[in-house]
Amino acid sequence: MTVVRTPRLVLRRWREADVAPMTAIHADPEVMRWIGDGSVHAEEEWTRSVMAMWEHEWRTEGFGLFAVEVRATGELAGFTGLSVPHYLPEVLPAVEIGWRLGRSFWGQGLATEAARAALDFGLSDRGLERIISVVQVGNHASERVMNKLGLRVERGSVDPHCGRPLRIHAVDGHAVEASARAGLSP
Repeated sequence: MTVVRTPRLVLRRWREADVAPMTAIHADPEVMRWIGDGSVHAEEEWTRSVMAMWEHEWRTEGFGLFAVEVRATGELAGFTGLSVPHYLPEVLPAVEIGWRLGRSFWGQGLATEAARAALDFGLSDRGLERIISVVQVGNHASERVMNKLGLRVERGSVDPHCGRPLRIHAVDGHAVEASARAGLSP
């Protein structure tokens, strides 16, 4: 089982005990504001079904979305990781990095810490050469994380399901490696 540790977090696969806290995250309108059309999902069965899809991607692709656990408390903070963005066919083939944390975990640098570990996992461990991230225009917090990770705006688009404007950011694994060798942060 794939586990990645950072100073404050454990990135791991999903457990049954994660259903309730992840459902609470999906039920929060502020968390879901920039996801799809902004709809909340307060049903545990919905969360179970998406968690099953995330685990399926692990089995079929060799990567997926990690549960993000706070080391000090064992709390589930949310997720980060890699997925194939089938919802946006125009960018395929591609691998997307994403994250979603509960509101009580915002503003602490946890999204950046978790996503940086997931990005490193994708580039180093899984040998991906390029990773994208998709953000709805106006989601400045997520764009700040993308910039800290070294992802740069590549182009605009529109979410085909809800019509909201998107920005696609990307990072080239070779550029990240060159920066690391030079002692620079992206």
